Amino acid sequence: MSSHHRTELERLQRQTLSPHACHATASRGRAVPEPEDSVRTCFQRDRDRILHCKSFRRLAHKTQVFLSPEGDHYRTRITHTLEVAQIARTITRALGLNEDLTEAIALGHDLGHTPFGHAGEAVLNRLMPGGFHHVRQSLRVVEVLERDGRGLNLTAEVRDGIGKHSKGKGVILAESSEHAAATLEGQVVRVADIIAYINHDLDDAIRARLLQPADVPPAIQEALGTTHSERIAHMVLDVLTATDLERERLIRLSDQGNDALVELRAFLYERVYDNPLVHSELAKAEYVLAALWRHFVEEQPETFRRDHWPEGVRKEEPIERAAADCIAGMTDRYALRLYEQLFLPRRWSVL
Repeated sequence: MSSHHRTELERLQRQTLSPHACHATASRGRAVPEPEDSVRTCFQRDRDRILHCKSFRRLAHKTQVFLSPEGDHYRTRITHTLEVAQIARTITRALGLNEDLTEAIALGHDLGHTPFGHAGEAVLNRLMPGGFHHVRQSLRVVEVLERDGRGLNLTAEVRDGIGKHSKGKGVILAESSEHAAATLEGQVVRVADIIAYINHDLDDAIRARLLQPADVPPAIQEALGTTHSERIAHMVLDVLTATDLERERLIRLSDQGNDALVELRAFLYERVYDNPLVHSELAKAEYVLAALWRHFVEEQPETFRRDHWPEGVRKEEPIERAAADCIAGMTDRYALRLYEQLFLPRRWSVL
């Protein structure tokens, strides 16, 4: 099949994108070389591979902050991912960067997240020899676990962006090119991630009646606005105003914008993430996952090897590695259903 469609698109991108953009034709390529697609650029193929993989679909049933929420309007890990992608694309387009690359990184950045949000991550980090972090797990998903152990064979740029997106309680943006994503598109995803989550987590906390809109400190309201859309618009504009790609190859926030984001994040940790009401449910979730881990690794390892060994994990890998892959891949409801099946007595019935 002719590659005219792809090469024409690549030509148009060279003409229209910023000289600072990462062009598909300049990609460092894949770990396993492949023939080019006739229609899509390499970054478009990466985006589609992520979108169609099983790990992406499972994000729909993984907790963002509120565990298995009954309400239909709370965010899950997949809606978080989509919000990150759209904020990142808005910034990317305004800066003249490569939207295809940005979208691929954004869609893949949380594929390794556990069920029950960061509570699940904390359990596996405590139990897994050498620790566990969702960023490393996201890379393991795309490099090893998907497609029955072949991985998705993504480009180096997408894998780099996934691996450099996380900040936790640390600095919002990497302070030097050494610690930042190698592409500007990857750096955009990092800042879009925090813009998305602190805004939608605040929105969900208000919906859950943990907070009232007036509880947000006045200084934050003055700096960022009083509504969800105002805050996102202000933060996006701050990035665009503070970033000067002619001067330095880094995505930036203004000092005022960075301080406001840090203050809002600290407020959410105090009032939402570390809230006893939220924590009491997370503690139950941690108990569930720890029980599954003990059952897999210590109590019934042969049953685990027979019934639950994850696709894509080689049989010679340590059982702890396989158990972490298995648990990290679970949705909230699957983990709860499996716990019930393994540990709760079934009612006897006579038909």
